[in-house]
Amino acid sequence: MFEELKKAFDKGVEYAFATKDKIEKAAADFAKENNLTKEEAKKLYDQWVKKSDAMRKDLEKQVVEIQKTAIAKMNLVTKEDYKALEQRIKKLEAGGKGPVKPARKAKAKKAANKTVK
Repeated sequence: MFEELKKAFDKGVEYAFATKDKIEKAAADFAKENNLTKEEAKKLYDQWVKKSDAMRKDLEKQVVEIQKTAIAKMNLVTKEDYKALEQRIKKLEAGGKGPVKPARKAKAKKAANKTVK
């Protein structure tokens, strides 16, 4: 009983990630082994394709959520945050003062000028 359940589960996972061609072949083989009519085989194929698509979409959602959680835990900047900061910088630079120069370079130039004289 356990082995049959394991095989069924493994097949289900396999079908979830299978291409439509593989599902079509598997449905045809299953129909042939179990003497299903063409209509029954077509219905089975349609069900497997729907389940495969649903499982793939569900897995994609889970992966996206895991990625978001990991990014939040790592305290990384998201693309949206980066673009918002970029826009903010452009707006500040356009305010008439031009680009903001880092303070370190200005101090370094003054120090270099003093040592040269």
